[in-house]
Amino acid sequence: MNQSVEHLIASEWQRWSDRPPKLIRPLEGGLTNRSFLIDAGDKKLVLRINAPNSLALDLNRAAEAEALQQASPKDLCAPLVYVDPAHRYLLTQFVDGAPLDINQPQAFAQLAQLLRQIHQLPPISVQLDIADKADRYWQSIDRNTDFFPALAQLYQLMELQLKQSSARPENYRLCHNDLLPDNLLQDRSGQLRAIDWEYTACGDPFFDLATVTTGYDLDRQQQRALLSEYLLRPACEADLTRLDHWKRTYRYLSVLWYVVQFSHSPGSASPQIEQSALDTEITELLASFS
Repeated sequence: MNQSVEHLIASEWQRWSDRPPKLIRPLEGGLTNRSFLIDAGDKKLVLRINAPNSLALDLNRAAEAEALQQASPKDLCAPLVYVDPAHRYLLTQFVDGAPLDINQPQAFAQLAQLLRQIHQLPPISVQLDIADKADRYWQSIDRNTDFFPALAQLYQLMELQLKQSSARPENYRLCHNDLLPDNLLQDRSGQLRAIDWEYTACGDPFFDLATVTTGYDLDRQQQRALLSEYLLRPACEADLTRLDHWKRTYRYLSVLWYVVQFSHSPGSASPQIEQSALDTEITELLASFS
């Protein structure tokens, strides 16, 4: 893999650097793409090689670039450096930071501020249609897996909710749509940034809130606290009900995402998730309807 990356750098560097850069090392993390740290002289860059199954995962690389162009001047992301016109790879500045400690005193305030700033960015040309995204995932799923019958049952139960989730475009804002802990970095100055914008689209901002609360496994009191910080008023029961709706929607899409990965991975187990974990998540979502 490193040899192919070095070849790409050698053949493409003049598009995004004024001097020949050097490959430092691969970067850990990331479930789909491969990323590498690059020395470009006076700055360090991250070269991300896009996943070969991007189409199956319904990734819109043009939308990502459009959003990064909006977020970069506001210091809300790792600043964009270059987008390959063929969308084979993308370069951003390296952010020297650490994951957000959710237990620090100002964590919820910082999270809420970042969310508001993202949702106040100008809209991009792509909207998140939840039902359509789910259907695209379904087209890439292996029907012969052991858990497919339970997944099909979940599909029937989620169908109405998915239609409801896509029914209010007037509320849509630019959203990140993948604000898990690994995608939230606090840089050396204390600035909180969101990375990995490949699922960005205009949608309901509560989907981002649902992703955060699910990713950090926030309890009800913490959910209420984060909502209050975000809304700049005390959260009410209607806010929590709306959050619950989007949490279940997010969890369902996550299951489908992992099933697509499972379906496209050789052998009986995906490198990202074991079948037992998928079985458990599907069972829990089915139980949430009872």
